Amino acid sequence: MKTLGAKMIGLLVAAFILCSAFRADKPVVTVFMIGDSTMANKKLDGGNPERGWGMVLPGFFSEDIRIDNHAANGRSSRSFISEGRWEKVISKVKKGDYVFIQFGHNDEKADPTRHTDPGTTFDDHLRRYVNETRAKGGIPVLFNSIVRRNFVQPKDTSILKDVRRTPGESEPPKEGTVLFDTHGAYLDSPRNVAKELGVAFIDMNKITHDLVEGLGPVESKKLFMFVETDQVPAFPKGREDNTHLNVYGARVIAELAVEAIGKAVPELAPYIRHYDYVVAQDGSGDFFTVQEAINAVPDFRKNIRTTILIRKGTYKEKIIIPESKINVALIGEEGATLTNDDFANKKNVFGENMGTSGSSSCYIYAPDFYAENITFENSAGPVGQAGACFVSADRAFFKNCRFLGFQDTLYTYGKQSRQYYEDCYIEGTVDFIFGWSTAVFNRCHIHSKRDGYVTAPSTDQGKKYGYVFYDCKLTASPEAKKVYLSRPWRPYAQAVFVRCELGQHVLPEGWNNWGKKENEKTAFYAEYDSRGEGANPKARAAFSHQLKTLKGYEIETVLAGDDGGNPVKNGNHLLDVKR
Repeated sequence: MKTLGAKMIGLLVAAFILCSAFRADKPVVTVFMIGDSTMANKKLDGGNPERGWGMVLPGFFSEDIRIDNHAANGRSSRSFISEGRWEKVISKVKKGDYVFIQFGHNDEKADPTRHTDPGTTFDDHLRRYVNETRAKGGIPVLFNSIVRRNFVQPKDTSILKDVRRTPGESEPPKEGTVLFDTHGAYLDSPRNVAKELGVAFIDMNKITHDLVEGLGPVESKKLFMFVETDQVPAFPKGREDNTHLNVYGARVIAELAVEAIGKAVPELAPYIRHYDYVVAQDGSGDFFTVQEAINAVPDFRKNIRTTILIRKGTYKEKIIIPESKINVALIGEEGATLTNDDFANKKNVFGENMGTSGSSSCYIYAPDFYAENITFENSAGPVGQAGACFVSADRAFFKNCRFLGFQDTLYTYGKQSRQYYEDCYIEGTVDFIFGWSTAVFNRCHIHSKRDGYVTAPSTDQGKKYGYVFYDCKLTASPEAKKVYLSRPWRPYAQAVFVRCELGQHVLPEGWNNWGKKENEKTAFYAEYDSRGEGANPKARAAFSHQLKTLKGYEIETVLAGDDGGNPVKNGNHLLDVKR
Protein backbone atom coordinates (compact mmCIF):
# COMPACT_ATOMS: atom_id res chain seq x y z
CA MET A 1 0.00 0.00 0.00
CA LYS A 2 2.85 2.32 0.80
CA THR A 3 4.37 1.67 -2.64
CA LEU A 4 1.01 2.24 -4.33
CA GLY A 5 0.55 5.47 -2.40
CA ALA A 6 3.99 6.66 -3.41
CA LYS A 7 3.22 5.88 -7.06
CA MET A 8 -0.04 7.80 -6.87
CA ILE A 9 1.71 10.78 -5.34
CA GLY A 10 4.29 10.59 -8.10
CA LEU A 11 1.61 10.58 -10.78
CA LEU A 12 -0.14 13.53 -9.17
CA VAL A 13 3.12 15.46 -8.98
CA ALA A 14 3.82 14.72 -12.65
CA ALA A 15 0.32 15.86 -13.59
CA PHE A 16 0.78 19.03 -11.60
CA ILE A 17 4.07 19.77 -13.32
CA LEU A 18 2.48 19.24 -16.73
CA CYS A 19 -0.51 21.41 -15.96
CA SER A 20 1.68 24.08 -14.42
CA ALA A 21 3.73 24.59 -17.56
CA PHE A 22 1.26 27.36 -18.29
CA ARG A 23 -0.79 29.63 -16.06
CA ALA A 24 -3.71 27.83 -14.48
CA ASP A 25 -5.03 30.67 -12.40
CA LYS A 26 -7.74 32.93 -13.77
CA PRO A 27 -7.39 36.67 -14.33
CA VAL A 28 -7.58 38.62 -11.12
CA VAL A 29 -9.14 41.78 -12.53
CA THR A 30 -11.87 42.38 -15.10
CA VAL A 31 -12.10 45.49 -17.25
CA PHE A 32 -15.71 45.98 -18.35
CA MET A 33 -16.24 48.17 -21.38
CA ILE A 34 -19.47 50.03 -22.13
CA GLY A 35 -19.95 52.30 -25.09
CA ASP A 36 -20.90 52.49 -28.75
CA SER A 37 -19.77 50.99 -32.06
CA THR A 38 -16.36 52.66 -32.08
CA MET A 39 -15.49 50.56 -29.01
CA ALA A 40 -17.59 47.43 -29.67
CA ASN A 41 -16.78 43.88 -30.73
CA LYS A 42 -17.85 43.14 -34.31
CA LYS A 43 -19.19 40.15 -36.20
CA LEU A 44 -16.74 38.57 -38.61
CA ASP A 45 -19.22 37.37 -41.22
CA GLY A 46 -18.13 37.81 -44.81
CA GLY A 47 -14.62 38.79 -43.81
CA ASN A 48 -15.89 41.98 -42.16
CA PRO A 49 -12.78 44.10 -41.39
CA GLU A 50 -14.58 46.50 -39.03
CA ARG A 51 -13.28 46.56 -35.46
CA GLY A 52 -13.97 48.60 -32.37
CA TRP A 53 -10.83 49.63 -30.52
CA GLY A 54 -12.11 47.76 -27.47
CA MET A 55 -12.28 44.55 -29.50
CA VAL A 56 -8.51 44.47 -29.92
CA LEU A 57 -7.70 45.72 -26.41
CA PRO A 58 -7.09 42.23 -24.91
CA GLY A 59 -3.92 41.95 -26.97
CA PHE A 60 -2.45 44.89 -25.03
CA PHE A 61 -2.85 43.43 -21.55
CA SER A 62 -1.36 40.46 -19.75
CA GLU A 63 -3.60 37.56 -18.81
CA ASP A 64 -3.96 39.00 -15.33
CA ILE A 65 -6.49 41.35 -16.92
CA ARG A 66 -9.68 40.09 -18.54
CA ILE A 67 -11.44 42.39 -21.00
CA ASP A 68 -15.24 42.01 -20.98
CA ASN A 69 -16.50 44.26 -23.78
CA HIS A 70 -20.21 45.12 -23.66
CA ALA A 71 -20.08 48.13 -25.99
CA ALA A 72 -22.64 47.85 -28.78
CA ASN A 73 -23.36 49.48 -32.11
CA GLY A 74 -25.78 52.39 -32.04
CA ARG A 75 -26.02 52.76 -28.26
CA SER A 76 -26.01 55.98 -26.33
CA SER A 77 -25.64 56.60 -22.63
CA ARG A 78 -29.45 56.59 -22.46
CA SER A 79 -30.25 53.48 -24.53
CA PHE A 80 -27.52 51.43 -22.89
CA ILE A 81 -29.49 51.80 -19.66
CA SER A 82 -33.03 51.58 -21.04
CA GLU A 83 -32.26 48.33 -22.90
CA GLY A 84 -31.03 46.65 -19.70
CA ARG A 85 -27.44 46.45 -20.85
CA TRP A 86 -26.04 48.40 -17.91
CA GLU A 87 -27.93 46.27 -15.42
CA LYS A 88 -26.30 43.19 -16.88
CA VAL A 89 -22.82 44.72 -16.57
CA ILE A 90 -23.11 46.21 -13.10
CA SER A 91 -24.44 42.92 -11.73
CA LYS A 92 -21.07 41.33 -12.58
CA VAL A 93 -18.77 44.09 -11.32
CA LYS A 94 -16.82 43.13 -8.22
CA LYS A 95 -14.38 45.02 -6.00
CA GLY A 96 -11.25 46.02 -7.86
CA ASP A 97 -12.76 45.67 -11.33
CA TYR A 98 -12.69 48.54 -13.81
CA VAL A 99 -15.47 49.98 -15.97
CA PHE A 100 -14.38 51.88 -19.08
CA ILE A 101 -17.17 54.26 -20.17
CA GLN A 102 -17.30 55.88 -23.63
CA PHE A 103 -20.44 57.44 -25.10
CA GLY A 104 -21.23 60.44 -27.24
CA HIS A 105 -21.56 59.45 -30.90
CA ASN A 106 -25.17 58.34 -30.54
CA ASP A 107 -26.12 60.72 -27.75
CA GLU A 108 -25.91 63.37 -30.47
CA LYS A 109 -28.60 61.70 -32.59
CA ALA A 110 -32.11 63.21 -32.73
CA ASP A 111 -33.68 59.83 -32.00
CA PRO A 112 -35.51 60.38 -28.65
CA THR A 113 -34.66 56.85 -27.45
CA ARG A 114 -30.98 57.73 -27.66
CA HIS A 115 -30.62 61.52 -27.50
CA THR A 116 -29.16 63.27 -24.48
CA ASP A 117 -27.98 66.81 -23.91
CA PRO A 118 -24.49 67.71 -22.74
CA GLY A 119 -24.51 69.50 -19.41
CA THR A 120 -27.79 67.85 -18.32
CA THR A 121 -29.02 64.37 -19.30
CA PHE A 122 -25.74 63.18 -20.80
CA ASP A 123 -23.89 64.19 -17.66
CA ASP A 124 -26.54 62.58 -15.46
CA HIS A 125 -26.13 59.22 -17.18
CA LEU A 126 -22.35 59.38 -16.86
CA ARG A 127 -22.72 60.17 -13.13
CA ARG A 128 -24.96 57.15 -12.73
CA TYR A 129 -22.39 54.84 -14.33
CA VAL A 130 -19.66 56.26 -12.10
CA ASN A 131 -21.61 56.15 -8.84
CA GLU A 132 -23.03 52.68 -9.33
CA THR A 133 -19.61 51.32 -10.29
CA ARG A 134 -18.11 52.78 -7.13
CA ALA A 135 -20.94 51.38 -5.04
CA LYS A 136 -19.86 47.88 -6.14
CA GLY A 137 -16.21 48.58 -5.29
CA GLY A 138 -15.31 49.04 -8.93
CA ILE A 139 -13.16 51.73 -10.52
CA PRO A 140 -14.76 53.84 -13.28
CA VAL A 141 -12.76 55.45 -16.07
CA LEU A 142 -14.39 57.99 -18.40
CA PHE A 143 -13.51 58.40 -22.09
CA ASN A 144 -14.84 60.85 -24.63
CA SER A 145 -15.57 59.95 -28.26
CA ILE A 146 -12.96 59.24 -30.88
CA VAL A 147 -12.80 61.76 -33.69
CA ARG A 148 -14.70 61.38 -36.93
CA ARG A 149 -12.57 61.59 -40.03
CA ASN A 150 -14.07 64.88 -41.14
CA PHE A 151 -12.03 67.04 -43.53
CA VAL A 152 -15.13 68.96 -44.64
CA GLN A 153 -17.11 71.69 -42.91
CA PRO A 154 -18.77 70.31 -39.78
CA LYS A 155 -22.22 71.20 -41.04
CA ASP A 156 -22.00 68.59 -43.79
CA THR A 157 -24.98 66.32 -43.11
CA SER A 158 -23.37 63.13 -44.37
CA ILE A 159 -20.72 63.51 -41.70
CA LEU A 160 -23.00 64.56 -38.89
CA LYS A 161 -25.36 61.66 -39.45
CA ASP A 162 -22.58 59.10 -39.86
CA VAL A 163 -23.91 58.09 -43.26
CA ARG A 164 -21.89 55.21 -44.67
CA ARG A 165 -21.53 55.73 -48.38
CA THR A 166 -21.41 53.04 -50.97
CA PRO A 167 -18.85 54.17 -53.55
CA GLY A 168 -20.43 55.34 -56.79
CA GLU A 169 -23.95 55.82 -55.46
CA SER A 170 -23.51 59.47 -54.59
CA GLU A 171 -20.97 62.22 -54.89
CA PRO A 172 -18.62 62.29 -51.88
CA PRO A 173 -18.27 65.58 -49.99
CA LYS A 174 -15.32 67.65 -51.10
CA GLU A 175 -12.51 67.37 -48.56
CA GLY A 176 -10.01 70.00 -47.54
CA THR A 177 -6.91 69.74 -45.39
CA VAL A 178 -8.38 70.83 -42.04
CA LEU A 179 -9.84 68.25 -39.63
CA PHE A 180 -13.07 69.46 -38.00
CA ASP A 181 -14.53 68.01 -34.82
CA THR A 182 -18.24 67.30 -34.94
CA HIS A 183 -18.98 66.28 -31.36
CA GLY A 184 -19.07 69.75 -29.83
CA ALA A 185 -20.02 69.90 -26.15
CA TYR A 186 -20.42 66.12 -26.01
CA LEU A 187 -16.66 65.96 -25.67
CA ASP A 188 -16.76 68.12 -22.54
CA SER A 189 -19.29 66.14 -20.50
CA PRO A 190 -17.02 63.14 -19.71
CA ARG A 191 -14.19 65.52 -18.84
CA ASN A 192 -16.41 67.64 -16.58
CA VAL A 193 -18.01 64.67 -14.80
CA ALA A 194 -14.59 63.10 -14.28
CA LYS A 195 -13.31 66.29 -12.66
CA GLU A 196 -16.46 66.69 -10.56
CA LEU A 197 -16.37 63.10 -9.21
CA GLY A 198 -12.61 62.56 -9.10
CA VAL A 199 -12.54 59.96 -11.87
CA ALA A 200 -9.73 59.16 -14.29
CA PHE A 201 -10.40 60.64 -17.72
CA ILE A 202 -8.96 59.62 -21.11
CA ASP A 203 -9.22 62.27 -23.83
CA MET A 204 -9.75 59.88 -26.74
CA ASN A 205 -10.88 62.71 -28.97
CA LYS A 206 -7.60 64.57 -28.67
CA ILE A 207 -5.60 61.36 -29.07
CA THR A 208 -7.42 60.43 -32.27
CA HIS A 209 -7.70 64.01 -33.54
CA ASP A 210 -3.93 64.40 -33.38
CA LEU A 211 -3.48 61.06 -35.09
CA VAL A 212 -5.92 61.68 -37.96
CA GLU A 213 -4.86 65.28 -38.47
CA GLY A 214 -1.22 64.24 -38.53
CA LEU A 215 -1.90 61.63 -41.18
CA GLY A 216 -3.94 64.01 -43.31
CA PRO A 217 -6.97 63.38 -45.54
CA VAL A 218 -5.38 60.65 -47.65
CA GLU A 219 -3.33 58.55 -45.24
CA SER A 220 -6.00 58.72 -42.51
CA LYS A 221 -8.32 56.62 -44.68
CA LYS A 222 -6.11 53.65 -43.75
CA LEU A 223 -7.62 53.77 -40.23
CA PHE A 224 -11.26 53.74 -41.24
CA MET A 225 -13.65 51.55 -43.18
CA PHE A 226 -12.71 52.45 -46.72
CA VAL A 227 -13.28 49.25 -48.67
CA GLU A 228 -12.81 48.87 -52.41
CA THR A 229 -15.45 47.24 -54.60
CA ASP A 230 -15.32 43.43 -54.81
CA GLN A 231 -12.60 43.13 -52.19
CA VAL A 232 -14.58 42.00 -49.13
CA PRO A 233 -17.61 39.65 -49.31
CA ALA A 234 -19.34 41.59 -46.53
CA PHE A 235 -19.30 44.73 -48.71
CA PRO A 236 -19.35 43.64 -52.34
CA LYS A 237 -20.09 47.18 -53.51
CA GLY A 238 -17.40 48.67 -51.25
CA ARG A 239 -17.82 51.13 -48.41
CA GLU A 240 -16.70 54.61 -47.35
CA ASP A 241 -17.08 55.20 -43.63
CA ASN A 242 -15.45 58.08 -41.74
CA THR A 243 -16.49 56.90 -38.27
CA HIS A 244 -15.77 53.20 -37.89
CA LEU A 245 -12.33 51.62 -37.69
CA ASN A 246 -10.79 48.77 -39.62
CA VAL A 247 -8.37 46.20 -38.17
CA TYR A 248 -5.35 48.42 -38.58
CA GLY A 249 -7.09 51.52 -37.25
CA ALA A 250 -8.45 49.75 -34.19
CA ARG A 251 -5.00 48.41 -33.33
CA VAL A 252 -3.32 51.80 -33.76
CA ILE A 253 -5.91 53.62 -31.68
CA ALA A 254 -6.02 50.92 -28.99
CA GLU A 255 -2.26 51.19 -28.60
CA LEU A 256 -2.53 54.96 -28.13
CA ALA A 257 -5.39 54.39 -25.70
CA VAL A 258 -3.43 51.98 -23.49
CA GLU A 259 -0.53 54.43 -23.32
CA ALA A 260 -2.96 57.02 -21.98
CA ILE A 261 -4.56 54.46 -19.66
CA GLY A 262 -1.18 53.56 -18.20
CA LYS A 263 -0.63 57.21 -17.27
CA ALA A 264 -4.15 57.99 -16.05
CA VAL A 265 -4.57 54.70 -14.20
CA PRO A 266 -1.05 53.76 -13.02
CA GLU A 267 -2.38 50.63 -11.28
CA LEU A 268 -2.99 49.12 -14.72
CA ALA A 269 0.38 50.12 -16.16
CA PRO A 270 2.24 46.93 -15.05
CA TYR A 271 -0.19 44.80 -17.04
CA ILE A 272 0.17 46.64 -20.34
CA ARG A 273 1.97 44.81 -23.15
CA HIS A 274 3.03 45.91 -26.62
CA TYR A 275 3.47 43.49 -29.49
CA ASP A 276 4.20 44.13 -33.13
CA TYR A 277 1.49 41.73 -34.25
CA VAL A 278 -1.33 39.83 -32.58
CA VAL A 279 -2.79 36.57 -33.86
CA ALA A 280 -6.31 35.73 -32.66
CA GLN A 281 -9.07 33.46 -33.91
CA ASP A 282 -11.79 35.74 -32.56
CA GLY A 283 -10.80 38.74 -34.67
CA SER A 284 -9.16 40.65 -31.83
CA GLY A 285 -5.75 40.62 -33.52
CA ASP A 286 -4.05 41.63 -36.75
CA PHE A 287 -4.26 38.13 -38.23
CA PHE A 288 -6.27 34.96 -37.85
CA THR A 289 -3.35 32.58 -38.51
CA VAL A 290 0.23 32.40 -37.28
CA GLN A 291 1.62 31.99 -40.80
CA GLU A 292 -0.03 35.26 -41.89
CA ALA A 293 1.81 37.05 -39.08
CA ILE A 294 5.12 35.40 -39.99
CA ASN A 295 4.68 36.39 -43.63
CA ALA A 296 4.12 40.01 -42.58
CA VAL A 297 7.46 40.24 -40.76
CA PRO A 298 9.97 42.32 -42.75
CA ASP A 299 12.88 40.28 -44.10
CA PHE A 300 16.18 40.57 -42.22
CA ARG A 301 14.91 42.98 -39.57
CA LYS A 302 18.12 43.38 -37.57
CA ASN A 303 18.92 44.31 -33.97
CA ILE A 304 15.33 44.15 -32.75
CA ARG A 305 12.70 41.53 -32.15
CA THR A 306 9.48 41.31 -34.12
CA THR A 307 7.13 40.24 -31.35
CA ILE A 308 4.03 38.22 -32.17
CA LEU A 309 1.41 37.48 -29.54
CA ILE A 310 -0.56 34.30 -30.18
CA ARG A 311 -3.82 34.50 -28.27
CA LYS A 312 -5.38 31.42 -26.73
CA GLY A 313 -6.66 28.83 -29.17
CA THR A 314 -5.64 25.83 -31.25
CA TYR A 315 -4.14 26.84 -34.59
CA LYS A 316 -4.09 23.94 -37.04
CA GLU A 317 -1.65 25.00 -39.71
CA LYS A 318 1.73 24.13 -41.17
CA ILE A 319 4.04 26.88 -39.97
CA ILE A 320 7.31 27.83 -41.66
CA ILE A 321 9.63 30.54 -40.36
CA PRO A 322 12.08 31.05 -43.25
CA GLU A 323 15.68 32.19 -42.89
CA SER A 324 14.82 35.77 -43.81
CA LYS A 325 12.48 36.25 -40.83
CA ILE A 326 15.23 36.73 -38.27
CA ASN A 327 14.74 37.79 -34.64
CA VAL A 328 11.12 36.64 -34.47
CA ALA A 329 9.51 36.04 -31.07
CA LEU A 330 6.31 34.02 -30.65
CA ILE A 331 4.69 34.58 -27.28
CA GLY A 332 1.59 32.62 -26.40
CA GLU A 333 -1.29 33.17 -24.08
CA GLU A 334 -2.34 30.21 -21.98
CA GLY A 335 -3.63 27.51 -24.32
CA ALA A 336 -1.91 28.78 -27.49
CA THR A 337 -1.30 25.58 -29.46
CA LEU A 338 0.28 25.21 -32.90
CA THR A 339 -0.71 21.82 -34.30
CA ASN A 340 -0.92 19.65 -37.37
CA ASP A 341 -1.36 15.95 -38.08
CA ASP A 342 1.07 15.02 -40.83
CA PHE A 343 3.22 11.90 -40.47
CA ALA A 344 6.07 10.21 -42.35
CA ASN A 345 3.95 7.69 -44.29
CA LYS A 346 1.26 10.21 -45.21
CA LYS A 347 1.18 11.00 -48.90
CA ASN A 348 1.92 14.44 -50.27
CA VAL A 349 0.20 15.92 -53.33
CA PHE A 350 2.44 13.84 -55.61
CA GLY A 351 1.59 10.58 -53.88
CA GLU A 352 4.99 10.40 -52.17
CA ASN A 353 5.58 9.70 -48.49
CA MET A 354 6.16 12.92 -46.57
CA GLY A 355 9.02 11.36 -44.65
CA THR A 356 10.17 12.31 -41.18
CA SER A 357 11.38 15.77 -42.16
CA GLY A 358 8.19 16.52 -44.07
CA SER A 359 5.89 15.55 -41.21
CA SER A 360 6.60 18.39 -38.82
CA SER A 361 3.92 20.85 -37.72
CA CYS A 362 6.37 23.76 -37.43
CA TYR A 363 9.65 24.56 -39.21
CA ILE A 364 12.08 27.12 -37.80
CA TYR A 365 14.98 28.17 -40.05
CA ALA A 366 15.59 31.80 -39.08
CA PRO A 367 18.32 32.54 -36.53
CA ASP A 368 17.68 34.11 -33.14
CA PHE A 369 14.20 32.70 -32.87
CA TYR A 370 12.44 32.99 -29.50
CA ALA A 371 9.30 31.21 -28.28
CA GLU A 372 7.54 31.47 -24.92
CA ASN A 373 4.39 29.77 -23.64
CA ILE A 374 3.76 28.00 -26.94
CA THR A 375 2.59 24.41 -27.38
CA PHE A 376 4.02 22.72 -30.48
CA GLU A 377 1.99 19.62 -31.27
CA ASN A 378 1.71 16.82 -33.78
CA SER A 379 -1.72 15.28 -33.23
CA ALA A 380 -1.34 12.37 -35.69
CA GLY A 381 -1.00 9.92 -32.81
CA PRO A 382 1.07 6.70 -32.69
CA VAL A 383 1.53 6.34 -36.46
CA GLY A 384 5.31 6.31 -36.65
CA GLN A 385 7.48 9.35 -37.21
CA ALA A 386 5.46 12.55 -36.80
CA GLY A 387 7.32 15.71 -35.82
CA ALA A 388 5.93 18.55 -33.78
CA CYS A 389 8.81 20.96 -34.29
CA PHE A 390 11.71 21.01 -36.75
CA VAL A 391 14.43 23.43 -35.59
CA SER A 392 17.25 24.33 -37.94
CA ALA A 393 17.75 27.85 -36.56
CA ASP A 394 20.91 28.89 -34.77
CA ARG A 395 20.59 30.51 -31.34
CA ALA A 396 17.00 29.33 -30.92
CA PHE A 397 15.51 29.91 -27.47
CA PHE A 398 12.41 28.14 -26.15
CA LYS A 399 11.03 29.15 -22.76
CA ASN A 400 8.13 27.44 -20.99
CA CYS A 401 7.04 25.69 -24.17
CA ARG A 402 5.51 22.26 -24.70
CA PHE A 403 6.34 19.75 -27.43
CA LEU A 404 3.66 17.07 -27.82
CA GLY A 405 3.78 13.96 -29.96
CA PHE A 406 4.83 10.33 -30.09
CA GLN A 407 7.78 9.27 -32.23
CA ASP A 408 10.28 11.96 -33.31
CA THR A 409 8.52 14.82 -31.52
CA LEU A 410 11.39 17.36 -31.52
CA TYR A 411 13.80 17.39 -34.45
CA THR A 412 16.93 19.40 -33.66
CA TYR A 413 17.92 19.51 -37.29
CA GLY A 414 20.58 22.16 -37.88
CA LYS A 415 24.14 20.83 -37.82
CA GLN A 416 25.49 24.27 -36.94
CA SER A 417 22.51 25.11 -34.76
CA ARG A 418 22.62 25.89 -31.05
CA GLN A 419 19.32 25.53 -29.24
CA TYR A 420 18.30 26.33 -25.69
CA TYR A 421 15.19 24.94 -23.96
CA GLU A 422 14.28 26.33 -20.54
CA ASP A 423 11.45 25.05 -18.32
CA CYS A 424 9.92 23.17 -21.25
CA TYR A 425 7.83 20.00 -21.40
CA ILE A 426 8.71 17.41 -24.05
CA GLU A 427 6.90 14.11 -24.51
CA GLY A 428 7.03 11.14 -26.83
CA THR A 429 7.83 7.46 -27.24
CA VAL A 430 10.75 6.63 -29.52
CA ASP A 431 13.64 8.99 -30.28
CA PHE A 432 11.40 11.92 -29.41
CA ILE A 433 14.37 14.27 -29.09
CA PHE A 434 16.65 13.67 -32.06
CA GLY A 435 18.96 15.35 -34.57
CA TRP A 436 22.35 16.93 -35.24
CA SER A 437 22.20 20.15 -33.24
CA THR A 438 23.93 21.21 -30.06
CA ALA A 439 21.04 21.60 -27.65
CA VAL A 440 20.75 22.44 -23.96
CA PHE A 441 17.70 21.44 -21.92
CA ASN A 442 17.56 23.34 -18.64
CA ARG A 443 15.00 22.43 -15.94
CA CYS A 444 12.83 20.65 -18.50
CA HIS A 445 10.25 17.93 -17.95
CA ILE A 446 10.88 14.95 -20.24
CA HIS A 447 7.99 12.47 -20.38
CA SER A 448 7.99 9.01 -21.97
CA LYS A 449 4.53 7.84 -23.07
CA ARG A 450 5.64 4.30 -23.94
CA ASP A 451 8.74 2.12 -23.89
CA GLY A 452 11.43 3.52 -26.11
CA TYR A 453 14.32 5.95 -26.28
CA VAL A 454 14.34 9.53 -25.00
CA THR A 455 17.00 10.81 -27.39
CA ALA A 456 18.62 9.82 -30.67
CA PRO A 457 21.42 12.31 -31.33
CA SER A 458 23.29 12.29 -34.62
CA THR A 459 26.16 14.52 -33.58
CA ASP A 460 28.76 15.01 -36.29
CA GLN A 461 32.28 13.76 -35.77
CA GLY A 462 34.45 16.44 -34.26
CA LYS A 463 31.60 18.36 -32.64
CA LYS A 464 32.36 19.15 -29.01
CA TYR A 465 28.79 18.91 -27.74
CA GLY A 466 25.51 17.25 -28.63
CA TYR A 467 22.67 17.16 -26.08
CA VAL A 468 23.16 18.34 -22.51
CA PHE A 469 20.33 18.08 -19.95
CA TYR A 470 20.59 20.12 -16.74
CA ASP A 471 18.35 19.60 -13.71
CA CYS A 472 15.67 17.93 -15.79
CA LYS A 473 12.96 15.59 -14.56
CA LEU A 474 12.28 12.40 -16.52
CA THR A 475 8.85 10.85 -15.94
CA ALA A 476 6.73 8.25 -17.71
CA SER A 477 3.20 7.04 -18.22
CA PRO A 478 2.35 3.80 -16.34
CA GLU A 479 2.73 1.68 -19.50
CA ALA A 480 6.29 2.93 -20.05
CA LYS A 481 8.58 0.66 -18.06
CA LYS A 482 11.61 0.17 -20.30
CA VAL A 483 13.12 3.39 -21.52
CA TYR A 484 16.68 4.15 -22.57
CA LEU A 485 18.18 7.60 -22.15
CA SER A 486 19.60 7.47 -25.66
CA ARG A 487 20.65 5.50 -28.67
CA PRO A 488 23.07 6.80 -31.31
CA TRP A 489 21.35 7.69 -34.57
CA ARG A 490 24.83 8.37 -35.89
CA PRO A 491 28.11 6.90 -34.59
CA TYR A 492 29.38 10.04 -32.85
CA ALA A 493 26.23 10.78 -30.90
CA GLN A 494 26.59 12.75 -27.68
CA ALA A 495 24.20 13.09 -24.75
CA VAL A 496 24.99 14.15 -21.20
CA PHE A 497 22.58 14.28 -18.26
CA VAL A 498 23.56 16.59 -15.38
CA ARG A 499 21.79 16.45 -11.98
CA CYS A 500 18.67 14.97 -13.56
CA GLU A 501 15.94 13.15 -11.68
CA LEU A 502 15.29 9.86 -13.42
CA GLY A 503 12.12 7.85 -12.89
CA GLN A 504 12.02 4.07 -12.47
CA HIS A 505 11.12 3.69 -16.15
CA VAL A 506 14.77 4.33 -17.05
CA LEU A 507 16.48 0.98 -17.54
CA PRO A 508 19.49 0.19 -15.32
CA GLU A 509 21.84 0.03 -18.32
CA GLY A 510 20.54 3.46 -19.38
CA TRP A 511 22.16 3.58 -22.81
CA ASN A 512 21.66 1.61 -26.03
CA ASN A 513 24.13 1.08 -28.89
CA TRP A 514 21.38 0.74 -31.58
CA GLY A 515 22.49 -2.83 -32.25
CA LYS A 516 25.92 -1.75 -33.39
CA LYS A 517 28.82 -2.66 -31.15
CA GLU A 518 31.09 -0.26 -33.01
CA ASN A 519 28.95 2.70 -31.85
CA GLU A 520 30.21 2.08 -28.33
CA LYS A 521 33.66 3.26 -29.38
CA THR A 522 32.50 6.56 -30.91
CA ALA A 523 29.39 7.69 -29.05
CA PHE A 524 29.79 9.74 -25.88
CA TYR A 525 27.12 9.16 -23.25
CA ALA A 526 27.59 10.47 -19.72
CA GLU A 527 25.86 11.45 -16.48
CA TYR A 528 26.67 13.65 -13.53
CA ASP A 529 24.93 13.22 -10.18
CA SER A 530 21.81 11.47 -11.53
CA ARG A 531 19.04 11.05 -8.96
CA GLY A 532 15.82 9.08 -8.50
CA GLU A 533 14.82 5.46 -8.97
CA GLY A 534 16.27 5.39 -12.46
CA ALA A 535 19.73 6.49 -11.36
CA ASN A 536 21.93 3.40 -11.40
CA PRO A 537 25.52 4.44 -12.03
CA LYS A 538 26.98 1.02 -11.22
CA ALA A 539 24.61 -0.79 -13.58
CA ARG A 540 25.05 1.54 -16.53
CA ALA A 541 26.27 0.33 -19.91
CA ALA A 542 30.04 -0.10 -19.81
CA PHE A 543 30.64 2.30 -22.68
CA SER A 544 28.97 5.21 -20.83
CA HIS A 545 30.67 7.63 -18.42
CA GLN A 546 30.09 9.09 -14.97
CA LEU A 547 31.52 12.62 -14.96
CA LYS A 548 33.54 13.66 -11.92
CA THR A 549 33.52 17.35 -12.80
CA LEU A 550 31.41 19.72 -14.89
CA LYS A 551 34.38 21.63 -16.20
CA GLY A 552 33.67 22.37 -19.83
CA TYR A 553 29.98 21.63 -19.35
CA GLU A 554 28.80 25.04 -18.18
CA ILE A 555 25.71 26.08 -20.14
CA GLU A 556 27.49 29.16 -21.43
CA THR A 557 30.40 27.05 -22.63
CA VAL A 558 28.26 24.46 -24.38
CA LEU A 559 26.36 27.10 -26.36
CA ALA A 560 29.14 29.63 -26.88
CA GLY A 561 30.12 28.61 -30.40
CA ASP A 562 32.33 31.05 -32.29
CA ASP A 563 30.27 34.13 -31.43
CA GLY A 564 29.99 33.66 -27.68
CA GLY A 565 26.20 33.20 -27.72
CA ASN A 566 24.80 33.06 -24.20
CA PRO A 567 21.06 32.49 -23.80
CA VAL A 568 21.31 32.55 -20.01
CA LYS A 569 22.38 36.19 -20.06
CA ASN A 570 21.18 37.59 -23.35
CA GLY A 571 19.11 34.97 -25.17
CA ASN A 572 16.05 37.16 -25.04
CA HIS A 573 17.73 40.54 -24.74
CA LEU A 574 16.14 41.71 -27.96
CA LEU A 575 12.66 40.99 -26.64
CA ASP A 576 10.96 44.37 -26.46
CA VAL A 577 8.10 43.22 -24.22
CA LYS A 578 7.79 43.85 -20.49
CA ARG A 579 6.73 40.60 -18.88
